[in-house]
Amino acid sequence: MSWQRARTDERKSERKVAICNAAITLFKKNGYDNVSFNGIASEAGFTKSNMYRYFSSKEEIFLNIFSDLFENWADECTKRLKKLQQDVPAEKFAKAYLNSLTAHPHFLDLAPMLFISLERNSSFEQLFEFKKLAKHLLYQISLEISRVYPEMNGEWAFKLLSLSHAATSSFGAQSAQNDVLKKIYKEDELKELKPNFAKDISSAIEIFILGIQAKIHQ
Repeated sequence: MSWQRARTDERKSERKVAICNAAITLFKKNGYDNVSFNGIASEAGFTKSNMYRYFSSKEEIFLNIFSDLFENWADECTKRLKKLQQDVPAEKFAKAYLNSLTAHPHFLDLAPMLFISLERNSSFEQLFEFKKLAKHLLYQISLEISRVYPEMNGEWAFKLLSLSHAATSSFGAQSAQNDVLKKIYKEDELKELKPNFAKDISSAIEIFILGIQAKIHQ
């Protein structure tokens, strides 16, 4: 594909979407560290010089993508939590949270890369803007957590979110199995080690909720 220089805002937006779609494909296929700015340009059909009209680095591309994915997931999660009644069993909360994640597979695929690679390489300015957005989105979710579980106000709601997000990234990374791991988990003596994202994240969130409640009531 060959792109001519964009002359309108609409064309520029189309170019940025094309770049981001190419980047998502490569990040999911090769992982963050194995994708280069030039590789994204090639996948999208751009020259390196043309790419600089839209993004300054691989890190900026990733944060642009992930910010949108994070915002879409946070909206989904908030809407699902709003449907829960006060003091629902931890199992129901975990199910609503899990369903919000599985509804956004790209978010699940890229979330582990945020902590493993991106945050070690991005500039202060890039991460500062992303962290401000993340804080705002997580605050909206924390309000719903505090409504569902009134004893979990403020710090405790954020603690549940932090633990849940860390578990999401960890279990998500484990679920990305290569051919060797898939073969290993077929062995009878190792079958019980095979990751099950839905089961693992649900169990973890239930444990987090019950643990926090126990801590609060000490």
